[in-house]
Amino acid sequence: MKAWPIIPLRSVLYSHIDAVVSAQLNTVNLAGVYGFGRGLFKRGPIMPLDTTYKSFHRLNAGDFVISSPKAWEGAVARISEEFDGWFLSPVFPTFRADAEKLDTRFLDWYCKRDAVWRQLQGKAKGMGARRESVSPDQFLSIEVPLPPLAEQQAIVARLDALAEKTRQVEAHQDAVEHDAEHLLALRFRDAIANAATRTMAEVAPLVRREPSIDLNGSYPELGIRSFGKGTFHKPPLSGSEVGTKRLYCIEPGDLLFSNVFAWEGAIAIAQPEDAGRFGSHRFITCQVHPDLTTVAFLRYYFLTDEGMLKIGEASPGGAGRNRTLGLEKLMAIEVPLPTLTTQQAFDRLQAEVAGLKAKHAAIRRASTALLPATLERVFAGGD
Repeated sequence: MKAWPIIPLRSVLYSHIDAVVSAQLNTVNLAGVYGFGRGLFKRGPIMPLDTTYKSFHRLNAGDFVISSPKAWEGAVARISEEFDGWFLSPVFPTFRADAEKLDTRFLDWYCKRDAVWRQLQGKAKGMGARRESVSPDQFLSIEVPLPPLAEQQAIVARLDALAEKTRQVEAHQDAVEHDAEHLLALRFRDAIANAATRTMAEVAPLVRREPSIDLNGSYPELGIRSFGKGTFHKPPLSGSEVGTKRLYCIEPGDLLFSNVFAWEGAIAIAQPEDAGRFGSHRFITCQVHPDLTTVAFLRYYFLTDEGMLKIGEASPGGAGRNRTLGLEKLMAIEVPLPTLTTQQAFDRLQAEVAGLKAKHAAIRRASTALLPATLERVFAGGD
């Protein structure tokens, strides 16, 4: 950052509330402000008289808005043309800039930084995080670097271009992954067409490996994420904490089901890094017969619409924890069984898609870090 003058924000920004009495409004298109510098969002129409608000703050494009209760965690934003004429409740004060000195797009970029949120957090008043509030005067009291207007606009143009490029890369990755998933679905459909079926009891029976619990031992647990998102590690239990709880050893390659959340895709394959971990009695652990099927093929099947339907039918009861996958019902499910060669070919395609997603995930992480790092290079030194 160049040696820009540091000024109090109130010297270029002032409170400007466009309040409209609730009784004058039939409906209100209500907006909200995301935290962490993510801008405005649309909540939708409401009936003003159904609320306790005596008035609403109308948004005007180019102005700036903060959430008084949440400004300290980055709920501050410039009002774009998209939100012109929308409304916020009275806890969202709005501000207008001296257009000859400040471009609010510049301020918007400046305020997407953790350093600014920390300044606001230091000014927040109240008891506990839920009551901390930043007043308009407190917001206007922060000090900001202020380059000449033309330089502000040049910085905005560069940052906008970087953000748009990042958005384009992410959109391209999403499209490629969508196409890859579609290809997988087509190949799977072809693989199981006219395939014979066999029960889970035949191809991947239940296996229970119950350890002897040592009161002085340590037993790291494993968890299963819903929606086919794999496993995760839980903190270890001591032998004394295990108590009467039944634990079972998990080995890499096991096909795992959460008996309470299998109906929402809590189905996974134990990975090499999961070796030595334990599952509770709510885990259903199956071990495939390698001469009949592959664990990756079975997992894919159970996460298809057809597979999830069968899991749902085997999980009677109401919503949430009342829907429990029955062991006997799971073992009775018939799964398609094409030749092992066909399954292995499909698994290789699955692995290629997984590798593609892993590369994309690394690019996304780098992209996510790029913009904040660029903001720091541009603005650091002005806090």
